[in-house]
Amino acid sequence: MNTINNSSASSASFTATYSPEDNKLRLRISEWLGDEDYKIIKEMGFHYAPIQEHVYAAWTPQREDFCLGLAGFITVEEITLVERAEAKAERLDLLALKREDQGNYFQQAANRLSAQFSEAQPILIGHHSERKARRDQKRIESLADKAEQSFQAIDYWHYRATGVENHANRKANSGVRIRRIETLLKDMRDVQKVLNHGHVCLSLWEKIDDISEPELKTKYVSNYAGAQIKGGEACPWSFNRAFDAGELSEQELIDKVIDNCHKIINSQVRARWINHILNRLGYERSELGEVARFNGDVSQTILQAFLRTHGAHSPKVKKDGDQWKAVSTARFPLHLGDDKTISMSSDEWRDLMQSVGYEVPATKPKAAPILNFKADFLKVRMWGKIKTFKQIELKKAEHSGIYADYRGVVLSECGQFRVKVGKNPSDTEPSWKAEWVAFFISDSKVHDAPESISIIMDEVEAA
Repeated sequence: MNTINNSSASSASFTATYSPEDNKLRLRISEWLGDEDYKIIKEMGFHYAPIQEHVYAAWTPQREDFCLGLAGFITVEEITLVERAEAKAERLDLLALKREDQGNYFQQAANRLSAQFSEAQPILIGHHSERKARRDQKRIESLADKAEQSFQAIDYWHYRATGVENHANRKANSGVRIRRIETLLKDMRDVQKVLNHGHVCLSLWEKIDDISEPELKTKYVSNYAGAQIKGGEACPWSFNRAFDAGELSEQELIDKVIDNCHKIINSQVRARWINHILNRLGYERSELGEVARFNGDVSQTILQAFLRTHGAHSPKVKKDGDQWKAVSTARFPLHLGDDKTISMSSDEWRDLMQSVGYEVPATKPKAAPILNFKADFLKVRMWGKIKTFKQIELKKAEHSGIYADYRGVVLSECGQFRVKVGKNPSDTEPSWKAEWVAFFISDSKVHDAPESISIIMDEVEAA
């Protein structure tokens, strides 16, 4: 890890903070360091904020270690995102006022020069006063341009100030926060996916290592050394290349792959990333309020969706007596369980889901049924309007023969059922100009016509 020059930093003091609101580390330095030191700070990904007099960067394990090495410890940032936005908006508003004063000054100066021309005689061509008059005219134009630019800048700086405040408010918006939680869960799954793959490869190569028959072992090593399995490569490409070149024996390849799997699984950097993401998830969820405990019936589908959302590798769930047993080909993420199997009662699963902030998605309402019955006319909702379509009779094959863009299923006016509609295949006009009609499929299952205002049984009523 890069470190700054101790001699130049010996008299400086450092304060490091972290803000969970924007996931930023901030490092405040008491006095100016050397150019080489600031080059190292920049290489670490930090940016300088001159007004706030600090450097800042998004959190990573390396940057956290860098800040700890300089400051000794990291505290919570006391200035909130809203307070920082308000301060910046105030500075931008002051800039707008400054531009307004400048614009007024340039405008007044231009008016004073213009007044001289309005009261004096016109420019005399060839006279000794012509040069000064031309110069004054250019000054008037220049001052007018500067005044216009200053007045335009007023709107720009007010716009920037409003944007800063809106951005801070947007960050705290519940909808934006929910989407941020979804992004964090995806980030956690991405890191967990690497660990899951490490567990899968470790299990695979340990089984190969246990094979006692030399020929069978050689076959498996050759097959998997350059193979792709679900989740990635079974063996690092560099190991496979060395094995093909004869630089590694079968056993050396197995040992190196198994050792590499252990390094992936026991990586402290990945563990810190997952821990950091979990802490951020905890913060974001706490800002949304308490997570409601799921009180519905626990099912296989619900539990598998929950486990996949939190990074489990191909989880399978089944009922085992009064317990729900979840099994994975890789160890479950540590915040769920430290094994390949989790077996708990329904209440214990509910408690686990609530503790990690998981809310079971609400069940989507079922779509209205598609009914097939005879009628003269049907009122349907289409293109945002209520349309009345006459019904025609045709067979399945005829219906399937209609171009897909010219047929579909729409909701009835009453909303109780859906019907099939499309372009009339018997229309003499080109397909794109043909009238839309409702269909009764004569060789499909026929339903009883419901009582509905959408159904019209005679042409007079339709008219």
